[in-house]
Amino acid sequence: MIEGLKDKVVIVTGGAHGIGKAYCLGFGRAGARVVLADIDGEAAAHVASQVIQETGAPALAVAVDVSDEESANQMAAKTLQYFGRIDILVNNAAIFATIPMNRGRIETIDLKEWDRLMAVNLKGPFLCARAVLPTMRAQKSGKIINIGSGTALHGPPGRIHYVASKAGVLGMTRTLAREVGDDNIQVNALVPGSTLSEENPTEEILRMRQEGMSNRALKRVQVPQDLVGAMLFLASPLSDFMTGHSLVVDGGSVMR
Repeated sequence: MIEGLKDKVVIVTGGAHGIGKAYCLGFGRAGARVVLADIDGEAAAHVASQVIQETGAPALAVAVDVSDEESANQMAAKTLQYFGRIDILVNNAAIFATIPMNRGRIETIDLKEWDRLMAVNLKGPFLCARAVLPTMRAQKSGKIINIGSGTALHGPPGRIHYVASKAGVLGMTRTLAREVGDDNIQVNALVPGSTLSEENPTEEILRMRQEGMSNRALKRVQVPQDLVGAMLFLASPLSDFMTGHSLVVDGGSVMR
């Protein structure tokens, strides 16, 4: 177990499904106090119960729309009311798997869908970071971990709105790290490769995930559990002198 996370209060947006759920269970096993923040409030409540039952860690479910400023602020306020502090924010919520998106090329992208992806995937981390920063600044400590995507490093054809939003997250990570360093707050990005995060994958999705193996040094499909160790490292005291960094976990697809 990674030391230093016991009783830390961590908010995981998009924590009710896929990789976010794996993060929440990992934090629970590390002894953290977990806030599952998700637009799917019913699923968040279910996973919060699972965290409590399987790990013994305290957990709180909060329904949140990360693209809405008031909702993000309420998420932070409820966390403070329940746990009294905020140590870690994981900006994981995104339109990708649980909420379907167009995976076609530029001509096929509807402008409303472009705006919705940017609102959730890019403005969402911005709003959630602003919501927790007053508390972290007052504490003179905190960690913000944004979730990027290997697509922003590869630049594959298709789903250009998703790729652009994740590239924006990586840029925002660097700037925010410089803005909050004086308050002993670290801001990093975790960058997954193509991950089988869908809970009920179709044959098409399975083929797509298997195709991603060909460019990897490690020839297997990436699963959510592959990201948990890196997440706990970035959230723990082991990474206290790392900030503005993008940590790629993709089985050796991108090496930099």
